[in-house]
Amino acid sequence: MFVDSITIEVEAGKGGDGCVSFRREKYIPRGGPDGGDGGDGGSVIVVAEPGVDSLSALVHRKHWRAKPGVPGGSKKCHGASSDDLVILVPPGTMVFDTSTVCC
Repeated sequence: MFVDSITIEVEAGKGGDGCVSFRREKYIPRGGPDGGDGGDGGSVIVVAEPGVDSLSALVHRKHWRAKPGVPGGSKKCHGASSDDLVILVPPGTMVFDTSTVCC
């Protein structure tokens, strides 16, 4: 089945939440913050691949969402970043943002 045009919804992954944590040690009177940052969410990347000849592989999936980042932990442990979501399209494909295109 040859498909000429499709409409899909894409969403990048949300970054992971940071951690609120305080260091408490016996001989350090005031301690201090030691929470880690959350990981980066995945990006959505559209790649024109020479071997792809139709948009038929994308027809049955309307929503494409990248995975979110992992939350941070105590002791300044940073959360892991998630992988990017890559969508393969044929060369010459034009991508439009329908929220900004008028008419």
